[in-house]
Amino acid sequence: MLITLVASFLVSVVCGLLLIRYLHVHGKFSLDHVAGGPQKFHAVPTPRIGGVLIVMGVIGGGVALQLFTQYPTSILFVLCVAAIPAFFGGLMEDVTKRVGPSSRLLLTFVAAILGIWLLGATITRLGVPIVDNWLNWWWLAAVVTIVAVGGIAHAINIIDGYNGLAGMVSALILISLGYVCFKLTDWPLLSICAAMLGSVLGFLVWNYPRGLIFAGDGGAYFLGFMIAEISVLLVKRHPQVSPWFPLLLVIYPVWETLFSIYRKKLVRGHSPGLPDGLHLHMLIYKRLVRWMMGSKEARHITRRNSATSPYLWGITLMSVVPAVLFWDDTAMLLLFVVLFIVIYLWLYNSIVRFRTPNWLKRHGRDQESP
Repeated sequence: MLITLVASFLVSVVCGLLLIRYLHVHGKFSLDHVAGGPQKFHAVPTPRIGGVLIVMGVIGGGVALQLFTQYPTSILFVLCVAAIPAFFGGLMEDVTKRVGPSSRLLLTFVAAILGIWLLGATITRLGVPIVDNWLNWWWLAAVVTIVAVGGIAHAINIIDGYNGLAGMVSALILISLGYVCFKLTDWPLLSICAAMLGSVLGFLVWNYPRGLIFAGDGGAYFLGFMIAEISVLLVKRHPQVSPWFPLLLVIYPVWETLFSIYRKKLVRGHSPGLPDGLHLHMLIYKRLVRWMMGSKEARHITRRNSATSPYLWGITLMSVVPAVLFWDDTAMLLLFVVLFIVIYLWLYNSIVRFRTPNWLKRHGRDQESP
C-alpha cells in the first residue's frame, strides 16, 4: 500500500504545482477573491479548485496500485465514479459561484445512490437493536445511508474554513480508518484509504501553511463523500466493527453542522443555509488568534489563518484517538461521542462568553521580524 500512498502524494503535489504555476490560464474562473463575507479569512485572491488535485492524486494512486501490485483496484475506481456528482456539484460552485448548498447536497445524495447501486454501500446496523430491525427494510436502510453520506460530505465542507483545517482533519480520519482496515486485512479498503491519504497530504503541501490553493467545495465534498463511503463499507463488510466507530471519527464536523443548524434555525430564526461567523473554528480565530500576531499585512493575515487550524486538530484528536482504541466496543464509543459533545458545548459557550480557558490562550503577542 505504500506505493499507492506515495504515488497519490506525488501526483497530487505535481498537479498542485501545475495549477499554481498556470494560474494565469484558469484564474479568471478559479480565484476566490477576498470579500467582506463572514467566512472569508484569506489575504489575497486564491484558486479554490484544489479538489482537482485531490481527485487526480486518488486516481494516480489507483493506477499505481493496478500497475505495480496484485491488489484489486475495482472498488477504488468504482467509488471514484460514484463520487462524480458530489465532486462535480462542488466544483461548479467553485468556478461559477452559482450552485447553492441545497443543490450541492442533492448531488451528493445522487452520489450516495450510486454507491448503493454500484457497491451495495448501505447502512444495515447502528448498534441499536430496534433500529437495526428497522434497517432490515431495504428502502429505510437506503434512505438512512443517503442522508448519512450526504450529511458527512456537507459537514466536511462546513469546517473547510482555514488553511489545513479540513485537509488535516480528513487525514486524521483516513489514518484511523486505514488502521482498522489493516487490522482486519481488508486490502481493498486499505488501498482506498492510502490513495486518499496520499492525495490529501499532497494537497496540504500547497495549502498549509501558505494557503496557495484551497480545496474548495469540490474538494471538501469529495473528501466527505469518500470518507463516508469507506465508513459504510467497512461496517458492512466487518460485523466486528462497531457502527459508532466511524461516527466518533467524524463527530467534530458532524456535530459542528448539527449545532450550526440548531443555532441558526431555532435560536436565531435564520435559514441554516445562510453563512455566518459563529462556527467554532471562526470563534477560535476571532477570540484566540486574531489579536495575537502582526498587522493587516497579507503575510500576517495568512499566518493568523494557519495558526487557527491546530486548535481544531487537537479537538479532532479528542475523538479520533478513543475511536481507534475502542473501534469494536460500542458502549465505549457511545460514551466518547457523548463526552465529545459535552466538551464541545462547554468550550463553545466559554469562548462566546469571553471565558476561554487559560490553557487555550497564547499569552503575549507574537512579533514578526521585519
